[in-house]
Formats: sequence, C-alpha cells, structure tokens
Amino acid sequence: MAEFGNIAEHMEVVGSDGGHVGTVDHLDGRRIKLTRTDPAAGGEHHYIHVDSIASVDDKVRLNRTADQAKDEWGVESVG
Repeated sequence: MAEFGNIAEHMEVVGSDGGHVGTVDHLDGRRIKLTRTDPAAGGEHHYIHVDSIASVDDKVRLNRTADQAKDEWGVESVG
C-alpha cells in the first residue's frame, strides 16, 4: 500500500489502466470518500479503501483498473 497522507481534496482518482474512477472528497478513516458530484458517481458518495492505492502524485493511482474499483466501491446513498 502506498503512503496516503498526501491525498488532498479534489484530486482525481484513476485506475491502473488510467481510467477515471472519481474525485476525492476527503479521507474517512482508512477509506477515500469520493465526491457525489463527479460524473462517474451517479449522485452517490462512493468509498475506496486505502489498500487499493498504488501511488499518489498529482492523482491517486489505484492498483486495480477503474472498472474493478467501481465493482468494489462502497456506496452511501444520498436522500
């Protein structure tokens, strides 16, 4: 697992294939909470566990493809 202390609000999250997964809302314990306003989110908050992080630079890069990450993410419905 990569160091995740330098994850910042509004960073893009991408899969190992470079595919867009979402946008960071904030860290929530050992999970990244993604914004619900991102086009990929469908109006819901999604969560990615920090164990899925491969690296962090200008983006949060995951150790799985975008499709795999979306299959695994946790969901928090709004409304």
